[in-house]
Amino acid sequence: MADFLAQYGVLIVSLAVAGAAAGLAAGLFGIGGGAVIVPVLYFLFNALGYGETAMHVAVATSLATIILTSIRSVMAHNRRGAVDWSIIRGWAPWIMLGAVIGQAIAGFISTGALTFIFGALLLLLALQLYFGRPSWRLAEDLPKGAPRAGLGGALGALSAIMGIGGGTFGVSLMTVCGRPIHQAVATAAGFGVAIGLPGAAMAIGNGLGKEGLPPLSLGHVNMPAFALISLFTVTMAPVGAALAHKLDAGLLRKLFGVLLVLVSVRMIWKVIAG
Repeated sequence: MADFLAQYGVLIVSLAVAGAAAGLAAGLFGIGGGAVIVPVLYFLFNALGYGETAMHVAVATSLATIILTSIRSVMAHNRRGAVDWSIIRGWAPWIMLGAVIGQAIAGFISTGALTFIFGALLLLLALQLYFGRPSWRLAEDLPKGAPRAGLGGALGALSAIMGIGGGTFGVSLMTVCGRPIHQAVATAAGFGVAIGLPGAAMAIGNGLGKEGLPPLSLGHVNMPAFALISLFTVTMAPVGAALAHKLDAGLLRKLFGVLLVLVSVRMIWKVIAG
């Protein structure tokens, strides 16, 4: 036992902390937790010597964990009557299609390029979290028809490439289209299933037979990381959802945005510096 803890103790604690933080983030902001999980897994797998596949495994494993986190989070919000299920039903098919396309593209991108893309998009997300305002409006309601299909597909594709829940972009989309922030957070939490299921399935297929994967990986999804992180995310997501209705969401978004800026800059610099 002592040898096991000495070898894997830091990894287990890191995954547990990442899972707890991701669950809280999912409930508080509707972001699915991937913005926390992907960087942690990326740096951990790099440290363990799996740099060739670290980013692909981090993204894929995050997508798998988002499925459970999203279900847990949206159900917690639904008990407070905050979820608009008509939006989820109308947008989910296009988000799922986009997620499949996004992961298909990710399968052909190098680890360095995928890391850089993630870091750049995470930086944009961080700036939006910090400077964004729920009062901003571009439309009175969410689009339908072709615009909905295009935006839903883009939302799913970008989220699948980054390994994050659809709430990351979905909350911003809904608030600029006239939806209240609490309803946007609650409803966007449900987008994670539409992204995680097809995205993780594609990631498993993309990684089958690949060399340099961490032990006990199913394709690009690392099963021990998936199991341990999921345990903590599904536990903490309802806590985050409860806090979202009690705390100063604006201040929390700014603090989270600052943290994501630091993480994104670190990832981008790692690619540039080699």
